[in-house]
Amino acid sequence: MDEIKIKQKAFSNPELAAFCGQLSLILHSGISSLEGISILLEDSKDPEEQAVLQRLLERLQETGSLATAFADAGLFPAYLLSMTELGEQTGTLDEVMKALSLHYEREEAISRNVKNALTYPLIMSAMMAAVIVILLVKVMPIFQQVFRQLGTEMTGFSRVLMGLGTALNRYSILFIVLLLLVIAAAFAGTHTAGGRRFFRKIGLHFSRIRSMQEQLSVCRFASGMAISLKSGLTQEQSLELTERLIEDTDFCKKLEACRNGLSEGQDLAALLHQEQILTGVYARMASIGARTGELDAVLERIADLCQEDLDDRMNRTLAVLEPTLVITLSLIVGVILLSAMLPLMGILSSL
Repeated sequence: MDEIKIKQKAFSNPELAAFCGQLSLILHSGISSLEGISILLEDSKDPEEQAVLQRLLERLQETGSLATAFADAGLFPAYLLSMTELGEQTGTLDEVMKALSLHYEREEAISRNVKNALTYPLIMSAMMAAVIVILLVKVMPIFQQVFRQLGTEMTGFSRVLMGLGTALNRYSILFIVLLLLVIAAAFAGTHTAGGRRFFRKIGLHFSRIRSMQEQLSVCRFASGMAISLKSGLTQEQSLELTERLIEDTDFCKKLEACRNGLSEGQDLAALLHQEQILTGVYARMASIGARTGELDAVLERIADLCQEDLDDRMNRTLAVLEPTLVITLSLIVGVILLSAMLPLMGILSSL
């Protein structure tokens, strides 16, 4: 075991979904968690995965608690640890694992759609910048030479563009350094908690992005609440646990207000509507679910609907953004070329 490299990075959403799904099937068939981990270890062929499972198996044999073994591994999120502990206490570990598998599948689907929505505009923007730089640095000097051979100089807007290209060429090192700093800032913004908070605050200034962020929080909230309530937690405990899934601080404040209202004896569905967490048809669904005792099932359905709506909105945004970027690039390239070609055609026609 000392020669096998232990996995150090936390599990991704697909890994968590697969692991919880496999464990759910094993537990549902009547096999204990100890035997289940042993089965997974026997079937595993990846050295890192084997090392993790072996460590889980050893800790499970020592403590008898799967939640404790997960916590000692340091590779599982806090939400999964809390839900696993709850599942062991209530004897519903197989159902909890199944619900967690669906939850992390949903999280991965959301994450993938967000990445896809951001990747295309970034690639198109980079291509636009590259084409513009090439035109200014490489193409415009050619037009300048033609003008000089004809005994004249560029004037007006074409002269401004030529000066910009000259500056880019002369201070290329500085611009490359600035570009690397921007890339580093973007990387930090997507891979650190502080960076994500910073970009999230910037996004709040744009209504469409703010609306999508709020809907993403609603989706995660509904999914987490459905699992927690289904596992036997009280509404107040479920709110407290689900709050760990939400990255939006404003949304967390709303959840805290709901918890305070619950402690005063108010109705959860009414509080969710009052705090604008669930509105419209979602609020009515939650109210009906609370009255019929099916709030967990209703919230799970709301999570599915939110994800579908979020996917649809992102697809619509991309459908509008794609031609917009192409048209913008075409216009910029056309303006740059015409600024040099039209004066040149005028000179040639007068010869």
